[in-house]
Amino acid sequence: MTEAAEKLGMSREELDRYLASRIAGFGGLRKVSKFGTGQSNPTYRLDAESGAYVLRSKPPGKLLPSAHAVDREFRVMTALATTAVPVPNTLHLATAEDSPNGRDFFVMRYVEGRIFWDPSLPDCASEEAAAIYDAMNATLAALHEVDVAEIGLADFGKAGNYFARQLERWRSQYRASVDTPSQDMQIIMDWLERSLPEDDGQIALVHGDWRLDNMIFAPDAPRVAAVLDWELSTLGHPMADLAYQCMQWRLPNQGDMRGLSGVDRAARGIPTEAAYVAAYAKRRGLYQIDNWPFYLVFAFFRLGAILAGVAARAAAGNASNPEMAKKYGAAVPVLSGMAVAITRDGA
Repeated sequence: MTEAAEKLGMSREELDRYLASRIAGFGGLRKVSKFGTGQSNPTYRLDAESGAYVLRSKPPGKLLPSAHAVDREFRVMTALATTAVPVPNTLHLATAEDSPNGRDFFVMRYVEGRIFWDPSLPDCASEEAAAIYDAMNATLAALHEVDVAEIGLADFGKAGNYFARQLERWRSQYRASVDTPSQDMQIIMDWLERSLPEDDGQIALVHGDWRLDNMIFAPDAPRVAAVLDWELSTLGHPMADLAYQCMQWRLPNQGDMRGLSGVDRAARGIPTEAAYVAAYAKRRGLYQIDNWPFYLVFAFFRLGAILAGVAARAAAGNASNPEMAKKYGAAVPVLSGMAVAITRDGA
């Protein structure tokens, strides 16, 4: 058994037999390779005589409630296949009850293209960088315009105030991941509770982790070929996605942080945060965006809670990439410090 297959919890031969019986035309699995990136759900490339595929699985071990929802990823990507939002072609969902390794996983087609890990796009000309950011902006606006009832996702999230529900969820997840909340994280949780805006009725399909490196761009054009990593998707408020991405303008671009603070954005062809938000608002016909400081603080808190969970899995020996998981855990104080500054000084 190869190292990748061993981590997946089944042999290549077992997986080959299983997929051949579930996916039309699948056959001749030759190689299973684990992608080095990704902290939540271990992801593998499958090379077979019938083509290239990607398998995304729940990790082993004890998991936090509602985390690692690969079944939700599969459902939302399957539903979006009929829309203007580009997604990989999904092929099969295996449940823990019938899969060879006793875990949920799904298989989709491999999408050829480019992934940009550094948002400053150092290897792109300024014109291409501008086009890449514009394509990402247009795809986000298109996502938030999707008619969820039309694609069968009307029940993909709960009704009511999205931010109230999300605050409770991530507050609980964070507290389950640490022995004692940090002072800054406690300040943020208290501020968010006090500053929670009234529900304005906006409901959209939200991705939950909208950033440049969760997209595959076409090999020869600044066009989004596929949006990946839908684990955190749900029905919610579209500003959650926009504010989450706009954190990147504020994070440093040094060490293990990949933000845009300190980058000469004008020279690189990258829009300012204000210009990016304005382009999104224009695409969606929005006159103004209220409560922007709240949305930003919530985005920082939510990411901090997610990374605290990653660090907790590393400590328990269940992280997909243990060394990177520890570094992510060290980023939590940086994120919470920035959020506290917004609560004090505004956006």
